[in-house]
Amino acid sequence: MKTDKKRMGANSFVLVVINIQLVSLLMMEQKIVDIKNQAVEIIKKVKNSDELFNLEKKFLGRKSEFVGILKGLKDLSEEERRKIGVLANKTKGEIIEIILKKKTELSGQRGSEKEKIDVTIPGKKKEIGHLHPISVVRRDIEDIFTSMGFEIADGPEVETEFYNFDALNIPADHPARDMQDTFFLKDEKLAMRSQTSSVQVRYMQQHKPPIKIIVPGKCFRNEATDTTHEHTFYQFEALVVGKDINIGNLKIVAHQFFSAFFGTDVKVRLRPSYFPFVEPGFEFDISCTVCGGKGCRACKGNGWLELGGAGMVNQNVLEAAGYKCNEYQGFAWGFGLERLAMMKYKIDDIRLFHSGDLRFIRQF
Repeated sequence: MKTDKKRMGANSFVLVVINIQLVSLLMMEQKIVDIKNQAVEIIKKVKNSDELFNLEKKFLGRKSEFVGILKGLKDLSEEERRKIGVLANKTKGEIIEIILKKKTELSGQRGSEKEKIDVTIPGKKKEIGHLHPISVVRRDIEDIFTSMGFEIADGPEVETEFYNFDALNIPADHPARDMQDTFFLKDEKLAMRSQTSSVQVRYMQQHKPPIKIIVPGKCFRNEATDTTHEHTFYQFEALVVGKDINIGNLKIVAHQFFSAFFGTDVKVRLRPSYFPFVEPGFEFDISCTVCGGKGCRACKGNGWLELGGAGMVNQNVLEAAGYKCNEYQGFAWGFGLERLAMMKYKIDDIRLFHSGDLRFIRQF
């Protein structure tokens, strides 16, 4: 008899627990329905967007009663969570739909009552930017050389005395090392690089031949400005190093590049000259792109335009990079990007490129 009483007591307790859970479940369901009904009634009476925004936070915000109910789902059984979860998600979607309809309604009222568009007023033109001519020229150069198998290298604009001068075989008494020609920093061992040639040794120290690179970048020289000179300008260096590189390779690469750049057959001429970092060295000329080599004002009647320096890399430069003397040979040149842009676009003053004058830039 005692055992039966115990069983009856246990069963009664289970029934009580089940009834409590059932009542709790029904209360949650009713609460969700009540929240929906309350939202429908209140949102109908909303007259502006601010009120609607506050109501949206009240009914669906993180601290809302509805979200509190959803957080309580973790205390329910799996079957109960599924049942309440379906109802809650359905109700939430209905409340969101009601809010969106009200937003559309309020937006239509605002458009018809407050917003008046005067179609006679001129529209506002949106300015669209474009590349600077220097950037255009630089990209053209990079595209041409990468198509010929060259890599694009880069280096710091603030250089050490070693890479800017010593490694390029520029002696200590060379005029380029004077304050009048180079922007030295307070630490006299550092300077704004005066040519992109400083990247040559940096790159060769990290790579072994064969090497084919170009180095486009900004340079700085402490000199007076005029129509053909500027204290800040762009250069692009070309460097090819290998076992059997010669001047013929230099000429053919130059011919291929300039012909592609100017879109016409361009002749190349080398005149003997001296530069510390090349031996032999040359002044580099191309046939005038204005008159085709016949002679005009641009080329002063001789049919040629001077571009810059070129030559076979001095063995001292190769040794500074860590190569054995006479183990490799190569050629290099350095040309100004502004100079090429002036020739391509018939610009007569280099200072225009860095003037910031939009009247100039908008022409390209």
